[in-house]
Amino acid sequence: MTDRAGTVEGVRRANLARILQLAHLERALSRSRLTALTGLNRSTVADLVAELTSRGLTIERAPDPSHKVGRPSPVVAPDPSVVAIAANPEVDALTMAAIGLDGTLHARRRIDVDHLMPPEEAAGLIAEVTDQWRTSVLAESRIVAAGVAVPGLVRALDGLVRVAPHLEWTDAPIRTLVESATGLPTAVGNDASLGALAEHLFGAGQGIDDLVYLNGGASGIGGGLIVHGIPVGGMSGYAGEFGQNRPGILSPDDRRAAAGVLEDEVSRARLLSAVGLGAADEPTLAAAIAMSDSPTVALELARQRRILSTALANVVNVLNPAVVVLGGFLATIADSDPDALDASVRVQCMPAAAEDLEIRTAVLAEDRLLVGAAEAAFAGLLRDPLGSLGTDATTEATTA
Repeated sequence: MTDRAGTVEGVRRANLARILQLAHLERALSRSRLTALTGLNRSTVADLVAELTSRGLTIERAPDPSHKVGRPSPVVAPDPSVVAIAANPEVDALTMAAIGLDGTLHARRRIDVDHLMPPEEAAGLIAEVTDQWRTSVLAESRIVAAGVAVPGLVRALDGLVRVAPHLEWTDAPIRTLVESATGLPTAVGNDASLGALAEHLFGAGQGIDDLVYLNGGASGIGGGLIVHGIPVGGMSGYAGEFGQNRPGILSPDDRRAAAGVLEDEVSRARLLSAVGLGAADEPTLAAAIAMSDSPTVALELARQRRILSTALANVVNVLNPAVVVLGGFLATIADSDPDALDASVRVQCMPAAAEDLEIRTAVLAEDRLLVGAAEAAFAGLLRDPLGSLGTDATTEATTA
């Protein structure tokens, strides 16, 4: 009898997780659609939604009046007051956001820095900003977890940053540091891998099961893979370091770094230098490039585009993705002449591998890494809504 009860409880928890996951991914959907997607009967879905709502995880709204056919069905959405803290430490800034389970961006802040932050300082800043938000914009919210997107090799087993070369972090226990500083359960991942997940679920790769994402940031170039709809991290979580590959440079005149890797040649710092900026966030750099009529800028964009196209052709030949998504300054390079980039990639690919290829730029733009970090933070809650909340959080939800 005990085993049966345990099995019944396990099935119920799995169904609660499935309902919450669908609401999170679709942002809002009717109870009738939930019934169709889960295969559960209407009364069971209604009961599960009621439990999630009583625990402060979902909300129900009136049916969409535009749907006139059949019985009106209430709309189920994640409760926007359930929030994750997302952070992305970089060589020039710490960027943070508070993101709701429904995708609402409650707050965003970029803190520029003029030095390389040690992990202890980054954790302290994350805690400081979180505390400020707790008493202001998030005063009515429930913060359930934190996620940190790091430009480096992050061990999947325990979130240890084995090396973030541009930050000069080695074996940095950033998960433990952030958990200690904020009191929040914390997930840590490679920034580009989290960007790939975000674009796959909510951005340019939505609905695409085989994609490659390349991220261009202040720390260089990283990447993430989605294969058959599943993120691929490799044995330890280090897959996707495209920026460390040796680039194929067709013209010797295009080379700037002797024996350099891809991120030495296709470089945000070189673009900043070309437009005469010492530092800038992504929108500022993109705007400066778009407004520039300098031959120097045009030549540098064309040079980097040629090298990037060879790197992308290698990716296509090896992995045969349906879509390649470019984020950060790589999106800026692509947007400067998308037809030229596409043509240059295709001419270097095996024709069959590029037949159905699309090259897209990140839809989530400068928020992509933060959305990915929030997704990592929400993972435990989405996997087991009851177990993840814990006693205190459950009590808060049911007594609020």
